[in-house]
Amino acid sequence: MRKVKVLVVDDSALVRDILSRGLSMDREIEVVGVASDPFAARDKIIQLKPDVLTLDVEMPKMDGVEFLRRLMPLHPLPVVMVSALTKKGAAITMAAMEAGAVDVVAKPGTDIARGLNGMLAELRVKVKNAATVNVKAWKVNQRTSQKPVKVESRALAESTDKVIAIGASTGGTQAIRRIVQCFPSAMPGVVIVQHMPAGFTKHFADSLNDICDMEVKEAKTGDRVMPGRVLVAPGGYHMTVRRSGGPLPGGLPAG
Repeated sequence: MRKVKVLVVDDSALVRDILSRGLSMDREIEVVGVASDPFAARDKIIQLKPDVLTLDVEMPKMDGVEFLRRLMPLHPLPVVMVSALTKKGAAITMAAMEAGAVDVVAKPGTDIARGLNGMLAELRVKVKNAATVNVKAWKVNQRTSQKPVKVESRALAESTDKVIAIGASTGGTQAIRRIVQCFPSAMPGVVIVQHMPAGFTKHFADSLNDICDMEVKEAKTGDRVMPGRVLVAPGGYHMTVRRSGGPLPGGLPAG
């Protein structure tokens, strides 16, 4: 079986070592190299030809967002962001995903000893999933992103009984952005579940709200599904919708 070749990019030598050791625990993954900054990463990408890149968000010389903006149009590569779960880190990570990253893993905050094993297990899964994502289409999406697809929504908008449900896994954020951006304000209620860690989905919803004619927000238990509104399930949750009289309130089951 061909192993997934990974290049680890992080400015901390300790983190590079931890990520490399954690990824190497999976027999289907081979860490082919490490880099301390985007300039070193650029050279090693050409030299080592990795299948997937793990990338820190905040680094010296050039941050992860700017690096991706330069990398993806020239050398599309599946990238998994490894980010601290802070307000600033989450916002920068969402910008990185808009620039072409396919997924994100949150560095453990408190209780690092307990959270580290879980984070590394999550990273191994997401790296292997990322290797299957066709990022070559990303350049096409960028070129056509200024040409919104026409959505004939008159029939859909005539009834509050209609709900649009969207589910996406690794690499789905770009597709969701293109779809939601085309929705007119009169669209029926939309519910979205995007594979994303807790703490990042609010920033994702906020970024969609900035580009969409509909109201987009991170969902809370009891929120109403209504025309003109998009509800994004919080990271780590699925979403249920149930009828209660006329409107359709959304519900979030525990766990």
